[in-house]
Amino acid sequence: MKVLLIVIDGMRPDSLKGISRAERFISESAGSLAARTVCPPVTLPAHVSLFYGVNPDLHGVNTNEFTPMPVQLDGLFDVLFYADKHCAFMNSWDEFRDLYHPGNIKHHYLTQDYDYDKYYLLDRMVKDETLRYLATRSPDFVFTYFGWTDIVGHTRGWMSSEFIEAVKSTWNLAGEIIDTLDDEWTVIVTADHGGHGRDHHMDIPEDMNIPLFFRGKDFRPGMEIEGLSILDIAPTVAKLLGAVIPEEWEGIVRV
Repeated sequence: MKVLLIVIDGMRPDSLKGISRAERFISESAGSLAARTVCPPVTLPAHVSLFYGVNPDLHGVNTNEFTPMPVQLDGLFDVLFYADKHCAFMNSWDEFRDLYHPGNIKHHYLTQDYDYDKYYLLDRMVKDETLRYLATRSPDFVFTYFGWTDIVGHTRGWMSSEFIEAVKSTWNLAGEIIDTLDDEWTVIVTADHGGHGRDHHMDIPEDMNIPLFFRGKDFRPGMEIEGLSILDIAPTVAKLLGAVIPEEWEGIVRV
């Protein structure tokens, strides 16, 4: 068993209607268009919750600036390291450097900086590196992050025509990766938050609701999973890969 986790930053569930790659993936997966992120629905707090399995009130990260956690926590990369799993991390945002402890992953790819207007190039680079690594190595868990959608949301507005086009383009990148994988892989696609207007920081459905879908032999295609949370990802991945789930994690195993 191997797992690929793709996070598309700021992707609202209602942005997927009419995007053929997204609709096909959803039809092949179990999950929900009404999953929930954590509050505040902000990129770094949401990702810390995703990988450390707890809400921000416990890990203490409430903005896009990482602060030391008030409690000692093992994250997903830690428990997979303890289980002797080969993990890779592909992203374009340096603030994610604290999502794992040094030495607990085999490969971390971070793109070089570009102007925000060219951020879509970073997503292409992340896609290319993911494909290269999958073709040349044998990882057990890969995290791939795409950020262009969030940039467009902030500059053009969530659910604008430009935002929808960015979501569509990002799904094309994600699809290039997914199409190379065999039945050994479980693929998880989700978002860290939604958005409204040109921002995302409120406890409202537009910001809090996210799509979250699992495709693989352990998940029944088309099954709606009620009550899904971004907190469910870490324990589900750990279960799939045979790692020990920390008692502190607050999510639900969905397999």
